Amino acid sequence: MPKNIVSPSVLACDFSRLGEEAVKAEKGGAQYLHLDVMDGCFVPNISFGAGVISSIRALSQAVFDVHLMIQNPLNYIEDFAKAGADIITFHIESSSPVDETIKKITDCGCKPCVSIKPATPAEAVFPYLDRLSMVLVMTVEPGFGGQKYMEDTEPKITALRREIEKRGLSVDIEVDGGINPLNAAKASLAGANIFVAGSAVFKSESPSQAISEILRAADSHPFAG
Repeated sequence: MPKNIVSPSVLACDFSRLGEEAVKAEKGGAQYLHLDVMDGCFVPNISFGAGVISSIRALSQAVFDVHLMIQNPLNYIEDFAKAGADIITFHIESSSPVDETIKKITDCGCKPCVSIKPATPAEAVFPYLDRLSMVLVMTVEPGFGGQKYMEDTEPKITALRREIEKRGLSVDIEVDGGINPLNAAKASLAGANIFVAGSAVFKSESPSQAISEILRAADSHPFAG
């Protein structure tokens, strides 16, 4: 199994102090920083764009884990790559051709990731696994932070992990939505290894403790196979 990692979502941070919040998460032990981009079309919310990501890139050495919840991600891959994205995630349910979008992300020097909503089957991603760095399984409906983790997404995580291992691939599985130590353990047992946590980290009095607790829970419940 790949290493367990926490990717704090800035959607839950104080936007008036975005740069400071990014630094705080990294100092607290975060190796990744999850950046949710929403267009008000693909999901019913609007967040920020490439310019905001670019503005904090120089402040952080963390891996910028950019999640595009937008209708036409292919049109914006170059912008987010130039802004400092390391990983670019787009939704399989978006309007952009999957193969072409994966290629564009790779050509721009970023790691490609495909995300699936709770209602989308794991098998939808299988044809693309050999070209992906990561698959993101949404454990809530995308668009808003603070939602409750959906346990019924766990079989999809397991199906993906089994397929990845069957093919001998090195692909991370990320989960995003309502993550805390208790359900991080369950998601880890199902096969996930990257955990997006917003409120659990940024609303905590001690981000370092929150990150440590999630990692400890995940590490103690490895994928059972």
